[in-house]
Amino acid sequence: MVRHFRGGVLATQSLKFPGYPYASALPFCTDQQGRVVVLISHLAEHTQNADHDRRASFLVAPWGAEVQQQARITLIGDLAPTEDTAMAARYLRYFPEGEGYLSIGGFRFFCLEPLSLRYIAGFGSIHTIPGKSYLAPPFAIAEAESEILAHMNADHAHNLGDYCRHVHERTVESAQMIGIDCDGFDVLADTEVLRFDFDGEVKDAGAARAELVQLAKASRV
Repeated sequence: MVRHFRGGVLATQSLKFPGYPYASALPFCTDQQGRVVVLISHLAEHTQNADHDRRASFLVAPWGAEVQQQARITLIGDLAPTEDTAMAARYLRYFPEGEGYLSIGGFRFFCLEPLSLRYIAGFGSIHTIPGKSYLAPPFAIAEAESEILAHMNADHAHNLGDYCRHVHERTVESAQMIGIDCDGFDVLADTEVLRFDFDGEVKDAGAARAELVQLAKASRV
């Protein structure tokens, strides 16, 4: 569920008003293991708060008239800056405008290391999930991501368009794979990011190829 969203609400411990949480909406992506990754200015209150107290939470939820009937997740954990280059590159594929922020200077990537998750599937269906149970193992597909993206975008752009039509019923002019992980992959379809879930965990490039070939065959039906 978390991988399907591109924005959420980050809450940090207010430095200005001790004891009170400070919350605001932010774009985010997930890393290969499912951690929330955000890009924040050094001038932002969240940066000042997190530098003082790492404890934070992040809400992922749909917005609409019946929000309480929709599934939602709150991740609780420690928010810390990261210099992981692969993580940064992945974020910038989802949010290329981040390049402009980085060129200004003073922006840092932060990653939320989950301690616990509160998953509300709907009214009366509430679950607590340990952070370690939520995170995906460090599968080999993480190292193969850039190679898979390059191959799919160079040689199989037509298949990506077929995927969009078959799974999401969208006819698009351009389709580019911008991320792949053990749970699925994301395609920039014209100006919209579409998520495609795998049937099960895909651990390496070989398994990813098998899933993509199968989807290509299904898309031709």
